[in-house]
Amino acid sequence: MGCRDVHAATVLAFLSGTASVAGLLAAVLLPNWRQMRLYTFNKNERNVTVYTGLWIKCARFDGSRDCVIYDPQWYTAVDQLDLRVLQFALPLSMLTAVSALFLCLIGMCNTAFVSSVPNIKLAKCLVNSAGCHLVAGLLFLLACAICLTPSIWVIFYNNYLNRKYEPVFSFDISVFIAIASAGGLFFTSVLLFLWYCACKSLPSPFWQPLYSHAPSMHSYASQPYSARSRLSAIEIDIPVVTRAS
Repeated sequence: MGCRDVHAATVLAFLSGTASVAGLLAAVLLPNWRQMRLYTFNKNERNVTVYTGLWIKCARFDGSRDCVIYDPQWYTAVDQLDLRVLQFALPLSMLTAVSALFLCLIGMCNTAFVSSVPNIKLAKCLVNSAGCHLVAGLLFLLACAICLTPSIWVIFYNNYLNRKYEPVFSFDISVFIAIASAGGLFFTSVLLFLWYCACKSLPSPFWQPLYSHAPSMHSYASQPYSARSRLSAIEIDIPVVTRAS
């Protein structure tokens, strides 16, 4: 594995993380977290489906794409606990994943453009590409947990609502998008961890997440032998001549 170059695993992790963040954004904005079907026995009326999102609510007649009732202030009056939790959890998950993407990008740029021998004066302040990717993998894993837990809870809370009221509730496509995005975040973190574990066999100054001390140049390049060291391995006998008085 070309660990000292930008590797396909890190590029694939960056693309996977970007796609996962896009999926989370779609899940946050779509008004398709829960459906409530309202049936009528009047032949002159049509059934109504209420689409509930995190921020808006829309009611439509069957066969119509226009909202009969559109509530853009729904986010201030959410009365369902799982959706209220998602209003905080998904933006937090997105923020964490974007931070991980930023670190991943810094790590790839560091690998591609920064010299492998750090400046001794700045070594205590440097974070190498391994550190960036390792922290990014942890952040992706955290974002996955923040997103996945409340998304799965929607499914169980939906069953609770059907038992408490009537079986008219069903979860919608945003639940699947959020769970798939959480899977993408987990896949991204696994890719970064595998890259780090495969590259950890290289010399430690290259793949320590942080430089614990200012590395000397002995860690990166061998210095030439001094004149004394070149002669130390050879015993040279020099005769000493004394002048008799």
